[in-house]
Amino acid sequence: MGTYTVKQLARLSGVSIRTLHHYDEIGLLKPAFTGENRYRYYGREELLRLQDILFHRELGVPLNEIRHLLDLQGRDRAAVLSEHREWLDQRIRRSRQLLRTIDRTIAELNGDGTMDDKDFYKGFAPEKQAEYEDWLVDRYGGAMRERIQESKAKLQSLGKEGMAARLAEGEAAGIALAQAFKAGIAADDPAIDPQLQRHHAWIAAMWDKACPPQAYAGLADLYLEHPDFRTKFDSDGGEGFTDWLTAAMKAYAARLG
Repeated sequence: MGTYTVKQLARLSGVSIRTLHHYDEIGLLKPAFTGENRYRYYGREELLRLQDILFHRELGVPLNEIRHLLDLQGRDRAAVLSEHREWLDQRIRRSRQLLRTIDRTIAELNGDGTMDDKDFYKGFAPEKQAEYEDWLVDRYGGAMRERIQESKAKLQSLGKEGMAARLAEGEAAGIALAQAFKAGIAADDPAIDPQLQRHHAWIAAMWDKACPPQAYAGLADLYLEHPDFRTKFDSDGGEGFTDWLTAAMKAYAARLG
C-alpha cells in the first residue's frame, strides 16, 4: 500500500477535500508528511485513523471529542472495531425491522393488507423512546412528562393514515432543508424561510400547540445536545447538516421575534 494525496484520499474515502483539510487544521488527522510540492500525503496509519474518525462520526460523537477518544484507545484497534461491529449489527437488525414495518404500512394504506395496532410500531425501540423521554424530563422538568403524553395521545388519535401522513410531512420538511444545505445556502439566509416555516409548522402540529420562536430555538439546542439527533440529521443531510440546521432554526426564530 502506497501513499495518497488529499484528492486521492477524498476519492477513496468519500470524505471531501475540504473536510480533510479541516481535520488537518484541527489536529484530528494529520498527513504522514508534506512533500516538497507542498502536497499532503497519507499512509496506512492515516487511512486507519480516518476510518476510526468516520466510525465515531457515525455514532454521533462531536469532532472535539473524537481526538480524545482516539488518543485513549491506543493501538488496540481490534477491540475498538469489535465494538463498532456490535453497534452496526444492532443498527442493521433494527433497520431491517423498520423496513418491514414500512412495507407493511404501505400495503395497509394501499388496501393490500391488515396490521394489528401494535405492529404499527415494530422496529421503534421502546427503550430508546423511554430514554428520550427521561432525558427531556431531566432537561426541562417534570411538566415535560405530561406534555409528552399529550403529544403521543394526539398523534395516536390521528389513526394509521393520519399518523403516516403526519410523519411523512416531517420527513418531507427535513428533506427540503437538507437540499438547501447541500445547495450551499447560508443558514441565516432568509431565502430558506419557506422551508423553515414548513418545518416550524410541522413541529407545532406534532406538539398540538403553538411553537413560539423561543421554543423553536430551544428545540435547536436539544438537537445539538443529544448525540442521537446529530447522528440522525448528519446521516440524512450529510456531515455538518446538524450544525447548519440548528443555526438556521435559531436564525429563523430570531427573525420571527
